[in-house]
Amino acid sequence: QVQLVESGGGLVQAGGSLRLSCAASERTIRTVSMGWFRQAPGKEREFVAAIRWSGSSSFYADSVKGRFTISRDSAKNTVYLEMNSLKPEDTAVYLCAAARRVGYYSDYGRSAFYDYWGQGTQVTVSS
Repeated sequence: QVQLVESGGGLVQAGGSLRLSCAASERTIRTVSMGWFRQAPGKEREFVAAIRWSGSSSFYADSVKGRFTISRDSAKNTVYLEMNSLKPEDTAVYLCAAARRVGYYSDYGRSAFYDYWGQGTQVTVSS
């Protein structure tokens, strides 16, 4: 069982930056792809970004492209989400997810593609 622990959330003003971290309990063949999703109150869970552990490919939602960057540190079994130029509409609980396989581009935006989930970290952007 892979455990994921997010950190780095908080309160920031619009235009500010935050870096989220997701530490995985293990990095074996069990975790091949990693993703970030977010969920705001009263809204459905939304895909944010994903990366393959090989680092060969990363994927972003249109709403964050150019502002957010996903990366991973294999030695630390950790995935990061660097968030810049934050907007009030970025306010949500951000959840880390891990999948046991490599998918097609269209797979990474689907919650069902992922096998493990963290508890989430709150990000609040004030206007």
